Formats: sequence, C-alpha cells, structure tokens
Amino acid sequence: MVIASPLGMVFAFHAVDKLGKPVVRAFYAPVSPTRYHSAAFVPDAFRLGGRLNLWTHYLSRQLLWLMMRRPANRLRQGVLELPPLSARDPFGRMDQNAWPLLYAYSPCVGPRPLDWGNWIHVTGYWFLNRPADWYPPEDLVDFLESGPPPVYVGFGSMPSSNPKESTKLVIDALTKAGQRGVLLTGWDGLSRANVPDDFYVIDEAPHDWLFPRMAAVVHHGGAGTTAEGLRAGVPSVIIPFLPDQPYWGRRVHALGVGPRPILRERLTMDSLAQAVHAAVRDPDMRRRARALGRQIRSEDGVARAVDLLDTYFAAHTG
Repeated sequence: MVIASPLGMVFAFHAVDKLGKPVVRAFYAPVSPTRYHSAAFVPDAFRLGGRLNLWTHYLSRQLLWLMMRRPANRLRQGVLELPPLSARDPFGRMDQNAWPLLYAYSPCVGPRPLDWGNWIHVTGYWFLNRPADWYPPEDLVDFLESGPPPVYVGFGSMPSSNPKESTKLVIDALTKAGQRGVLLTGWDGLSRANVPDDFYVIDEAPHDWLFPRMAAVVHHGGAGTTAEGLRAGVPSVIIPFLPDQPYWGRRVHALGVGPRPILRERLTMDSLAQAVHAAVRDPDMRRRARALGRQIRSEDGVARAVDLLDTYFAAHTG
C-alpha cells in the first residue's frame, strides 16, 4: 500500500501508476472540492457561494499541477518509463477511482461537507505524544511556577526576515496585554536577544506538555500546532503565513475559541496585544476552548484511521 501526504501525492501518484499498488491519501487540511467553503487561498472576506466555492478548489488543484507538471513528467519518463501527462490536473482521477482519503483532523473542528464522496473520511487528529522519558528543564518549571500561566508565542517552521524585530513586537504586545510569555525560537522566527525576566525562551518543548500550562497560545496556524492548542483547551491566536493556515485561523475564530486571525503582514504590536487580551480575558472564549479540548481528547483519530486502512487493504487484496 502507498500512503501519501498532500505534496507527496504529486509524486506518489506516478509510482502508483507504475506499481499498481493500492493507495490512500493522508491529508492534514481539507482540499477536496466542496460547495460549502472555498479553497484555503481565498481570503476570508469573500463570500462566493456554492458554485464559485467549488470552482476555487478546482483552480487550486490546477495551479498546483501546473507548478509540479514538469518535474513530475521528468520523473515519469526518466525514472518510471511512463508517458507524460497533459496540462490537465490528474487529481480528479483519484476521486473518480474513489481512492480513499483520510483527513487527520477532528470533525468538530472541520465538519465534513455533505457533498463529499463516501471515500473521504475525517478521522480525528493523529497526535504524536511526547516520549515517555522526556522531562522539562528545571528552569522552565521554575518559571511556570513563579507566576500566573504565561502566553506561548511560536511560529514553528515559519522564519522571520528580522527575528529581533519580531521578538520585540511580541514582547511589547504581551507586556501591553499584561502577560508573561514563553517564546519558541523555531526556525529563526524569534530571537533570544534582549528578553526581559517575564519571558522564557525555548528552542523546543512537546506541545502536549507545554500548551495545557499556558493561558493562551499564539502561533502560525499550522495544522499540527493548531491541533495541539485546541486539544489543550486554551484559546488560540492565529497569525497565518501560508495557504492552509488561514483556514485553521478561520475555524478557530468561527468556533469561538480564539479571536479573528491576524495575517502576518498586518501584524502590529497593538493588534497582537488586543488579540492576546481577548484570548486571556474573555470567559466565554475560555469556556468554549475548554469544552472543545475535552471533545478532541475523547476522540481517537489514529484508531479510526487504522480501522479504515485495514478495511480498504482487506477489500483490495481479498
């Protein structure tokens, strides 16, 4: 069996053509065409309606294929000895053949549209918990115990063109909101330089341990980080950088477990301070976040995915 992620699918598709193996798509954000919402790249301000929503999904798939077609066809011809594909995107064939698609997020966060085929499943999140032998640094524990729960800020793999400037903006915003902070350096997103005593800087820490100890979490809206923030039951402030991240920011806001997302290019000290203040001080938002966290913790997305894989594999090989 071939199990492929979204970008991996662009190349796995051709290996499947060559090998004739059963294939399952394993995606972390919704990309299947639907009338119920637009593709992730469409700004939140646009209300397009069912027919145009559907069109945006086909357009995004076509654009992805046009970007990947040349290297994909080099692979097909030079390595796999297959004929090249035309400019028309091949992804529709996957749905026509009902290749299973497992979405690794919670249905209470991203509800399954009614117009999806029965080969598309929303399983629940696939969490990777911290190693059993991991222990937090003593100075981090001391920092957490020395005052009220802080606000986490980290942008994961999203780098910054000026980490020192980004760090100053974050520190000024949290200070204005009256909050302590835990800052994750990430891939040069934030800096260790000139950090006040009310802030603790880390290079890494398991989210499943850290996030439940926070008053709120501020991050880029990556699928995994969003999942961990929601599971922790604390409000999230999303600052999206890339295409699928605005979708998660919109969902967090629509569910009432975080303020409206702030696009990275529009982020200011004042806008972040206001969002953090709302996330920490709004009792209804905090109540909804706790309730959603309990719901997510009651799901077992991995077990659901395994059951679906077993069923598909048995049917294919039987």
